[in-house]
Amino acid sequence: MERSTRSPDDAIAALPDDQRDDIAALDAILSEEMAGLERVLWEGTFWGGSEQRIIGYGADRYTNRSGVEVEWFLVGLARQKDHITLYVNVVDDGAYLIREYGSRLGKVKVGSAHVAFRHASAIDTDVLRELLRRARAVRGLDAGSPRQGSPQPG
Repeated sequence: MERSTRSPDDAIAALPDDQRDDIAALDAILSEEMAGLERVLWEGTFWGGSEQRIIGYGADRYTNRSGVEVEWFLVGLARQKDHITLYVNVVDDGAYLIREYGSRLGKVKVGSAHVAFRHASAIDTDVLRELLRRARAVRGLDAGSPRQGSPQPG
């Protein structure tokens, strides 16, 4: 996947009505909690070969297992065919934060660095905000901090 020249707002506006409201509501929360960090659309072929569009919040660079430096995002939001995916690429004490918060987020399916759910209403927004604030704190990105990120385990 690569950074797109297309804006996240344009990508949201292009979604069908029944999907746009959920993504716009979550984007508003993510944009507020990740204020001061970049917000960019990533497009292209994702792992597994599917074409994706992910709104990324916060810049990150890390070296993957193959030794290649990769540019990515700290938090990502994507509308999939049948669900919404929220990625949180932040590790604390050797584990992805999403694993710690997943059971409290609401009616979600928890993966190693993401949760999937059908509608924004499935998410406990107070817990989501807590997760995002913790992610910023773990990465040294508390509001007002100029630092964009630091390497993560690949």
